[in-house]
Amino acid sequence: MPRPIRKIVEGVTYHTFSRCRGKQNLLRSKYGKKYLIKAIQMCQNKYNFELIAAEPVGNHIHLIIKTLEGEETISRIMQYIKARIAENYNSGTNETGPFWNERFGCTIIEESDNPKNYLLWLLWYIGYNPVKKGLSRDPRENDIGFINCYLNKNHDIPVRITVHQFFLRLGETFEECAKKFLLYEDAFLKRLSVYF
Repeated sequence: MPRPIRKIVEGVTYHTFSRCRGKQNLLRSKYGKKYLIKAIQMCQNKYNFELIAAEPVGNHIHLIIKTLEGEETISRIMQYIKARIAENYNSGTNETGPFWNERFGCTIIEESDNPKNYLLWLLWYIGYNPVKKGLSRDPRENDIGFINCYLNKNHDIPVRITVHQFFLRLGETFEECAKKFLLYEDAFLKRLSVYF
């Protein structure tokens, strides 16, 4: 049975995710994280897109990417990032063979029932993913730490994060936006506590 055709749209926000082969924790080592950061940096230098969030979670990655009108597609961007990670990992560890389990999955955030709420909740979901896996204690301490870019206007991390327009619509100032964004964290944690 042929796989379904991926929906390619310009100027929308994609939540993408991809798992390592056999669900192995290939991104858990310092090398895996380093290769992810390097691949994203290379892609940001090559293609024009907005990286909204990026998080390695041991055996998979989450990226939120906004494509731009007339620029590269989500497929091209993800293909480039995944290929660079695989090349660097195999070269650095002297391994051969595939790094990734399958093609990446994605959803278009703007096609959800409430895109703004979905994205702002999703940012916390992705941020807390390593916490749930026992890889960190707080999203603010994660390897890439993208969530800090939404809490502190001048926070610097190794990849370039563009805060999403939905976040910027939360208030008149960045500080107002960040304060309201923390309410989404509270809501996420309340929902999460139901499962634990």
